[in-house]
Amino acid sequence: MTVPRLSNQTVIVTGSTTGIGKAIALSCLAEGANVMFHGLEPDLAVELEELLGRDFPGCEARWAMTLLDLEQESSSGELVAQTVARFGGVSGLVNNAAFIPFTNLQTTDAALFLRAFRVNTLAPFLLIQAALPQLEKSGGSVVNIGSVNSYCGEPNLLPYSISKGALMTLTRNLGDSLMQQHRVRVNQVNPGWILTENELRRKREHGLGSNWEQDLPRVFAPAGRIFRPAEVATVVVLMLSAEAGPFSGQVWDLEQYPMIGRNPPKNETTAVLASVSTDA
Repeated sequence: MTVPRLSNQTVIVTGSTTGIGKAIALSCLAEGANVMFHGLEPDLAVELEELLGRDFPGCEARWAMTLLDLEQESSSGELVAQTVARFGGVSGLVNNAAFIPFTNLQTTDAALFLRAFRVNTLAPFLLIQAALPQLEKSGGSVVNIGSVNSYCGEPNLLPYSISKGALMTLTRNLGDSLMQQHRVRVNQVNPGWILTENELRRKREHGLGSNWEQDLPRVFAPAGRIFRPAEVATVVVLMLSAEAGPFSGQVWDLEQYPMIGRNPPKNETTAVLASVSTDA
């Protein structure tokens, strides 16, 4: 019989009441881990609790949920403390929660810019800091969820892209130093275009049809479709598991084509280009 990859581990997944984070947390639970779900919206938490009761019967002792605003600096320590109190420790941390403002140089003010950094960069830093004693005890692992926008980003994702670029530097820096000093691995996944609930809703709000994802330009979806959240979760579970060995300070880009150096065909329209966004 196959042993679950994350058996006897305890994993915190931020932003896990919807989208990529939800898929990651559910995959961790399916792989045998204790999971601390985290979110902001009470209604999404209720929906998730119903799903867990239906799809994971008998697993009530292996999951918990908390609603905390990670923009508040005290929330990081509180999240770790709640997890330790419930499960006795922390062996995995997935920094997935993100604030994604669709703004550019002209439409970004200082408050919005700083909010993007507080949620997307500072909160992961503080969570790693708070969880480090537990991660060191368990020989644990951190996986930061970045974005392919880390490398440059779209014009209307400016503060988000900058904050994810900073997160990537944090990953590479701590992936080296924490491995040397504490035997704690730190890696990052940079998803590309993902078919999350929010992305489905957003594109419909932009006026696209209900089946827009089934007829995508091959320049953006060479495979004929875009990624599902569960496919991102598969990679994250691997990176949390012992199968990832000593890998640390590494960034895995989950995209269908080379992000750097690729020139889209000239016949792609500006409208189509403008429609592409990421929910990572």
